[in-house]
Amino acid sequence: MEKEENSSSRIKKENLEKKPKQTEDKLSEQTENKAEDSSKKNELSSEDKIKDLEDKLIRAYAEMENQRRRFEKEKDDAFEYGGFAFAREALNLIDNLVRSKVSLENDEKLKNTEALKKTTEHLDVIYKDMISILKKNNIEEIKSIDQKLDPNLHQPMMEVDDENKEPGTIVQEIQKGFIMKDRLLRPTL
Repeated sequence: MEKEENSSSRIKKENLEKKPKQTEDKLSEQTENKAEDSSKKNELSSEDKIKDLEDKLIRAYAEMENQRRRFEKEKDDAFEYGGFAFAREALNLIDNLVRSKVSLENDEKLKNTEALKKTTEHLDVIYKDMISILKKNNIEEIKSIDQKLDPNLHQPMMEVDDENKEPGTIVQEIQKGFIMKDRLLRPTL
């Protein structure tokens, strides 16, 4: 029996010696697994970081490209429509010229005089020259009499019932409208 006890105690001893080794092995294996998992997470997060940085880089490049296009368009527009404000102011000169002519023609003292004829002829020459200068710079009059109302080009001031005209047709022009290339400089009134 003693042998059995000795053998049993020896087995227990061996088991006890093995258990710490097994426990150590299991712990080291678990630690290695955790390290592998954490390195995988780091790898994944590194991959995610790379993808995120690539995405940011692509977006930054696209934004720079869009900004370059905007600047290019603004530069082209500035070159093409640089005289827009000047042209708008020049229209006031034409309006004043037309008003002066109408005022002179309606003056009772000057009616049917040679001075009025010469003056209106000169005013007509100046008007035609100014319109010619505008045309050379791609500024055109908007044709409106007997045209259908276009709210993009015409600004109606009143509506007149005329049985001879279709509804929405312009019958009178108070002030001429002009366009510069494809932009409205001033609507027709």
